[in-house]
Amino acid sequence: MVQNPPAPSLKTPELDYPNSGSDAGAGLSSSVTPAFSPLYQQIKGLILQSLQAGEWKPGDLIPSELELAGRFRVSQGTVRKAIDELSADNLLVRRQGKGTFVATHSEQQVQYRFLRLEPDNCNRDTQGPAARQILDFRRLRAPAEIARMLGLRSGDPVFEVRRVLSFQGLPTILEDLWLPGNPFKGLSLETLANHQGAMYALFERQFGVRMVRADEKLKAVAADAESAETLGVAAGFPLLSVERVAYTYNDTPMEYRRGLYRTDKHHYHNELS
Repeated sequence: MVQNPPAPSLKTPELDYPNSGSDAGAGLSSSVTPAFSPLYQQIKGLILQSLQAGEWKPGDLIPSELELAGRFRVSQGTVRKAIDELSADNLLVRRQGKGTFVATHSEQQVQYRFLRLEPDNCNRDTQGPAARQILDFRRLRAPAEIARMLGLRSGDPVFEVRRVLSFQGLPTILEDLWLPGNPFKGLSLETLANHQGAMYALFERQFGVRMVRADEKLKAVAADAESAETLGVAAGFPLLSVERVAYTYNDTPMEYRRGLYRTDKHHYHNELS
């Protein structure tokens, strides 16, 4: 049986939680903090701390809402609201009749979370998985721009990977990505070449690094001679340039990626709410 650690103390202003109500003062310190934080947000933060610390790993079943409510000394409804938000953030996954699990990029519905390119005339399931070809792999000292994007110092070790993703035999994405050397110590060309699934699933399983969010910049560019040859288009062909920084917990950057996308048979799709 897993032994739960002692419940952390939540510092919350007394005026935010008067003595009426099921969660009033439960497990809370009376110390006043400078900013109001709803109780469920505090519980969300504590669950995030456990995820970041590796208490529950990708794919693991987390304790039930009732168990977490006892652990943090709050109501089950407060825990449910925190878990609802973490599920909406794609960090947790609810499974009917089974419980709540830590999301993993190995799952079909999650592995394309950061790849927003979709086929024009079918859906992703019909299109099938991408074929991945590694063109180059090397370890080097980070140039200033790459170091800045990854929160490193110039000259720190990084891995650089260049690869092509093809759909139904059509080269569609040419991308370069850089990874900080220390978290990915031991990464090799053989490891990447032998892995058939999503790259982020490999990062989770082998290096314990989970990408939880990303920032992207998009713009239209013309294919230069090298990218045109790789993607099988004419020089000057319009491409979509996508720059991405992917982060793990605590907003720590773990990948910088530049991609060139063909959009003559695909489109970039994003849902806004």
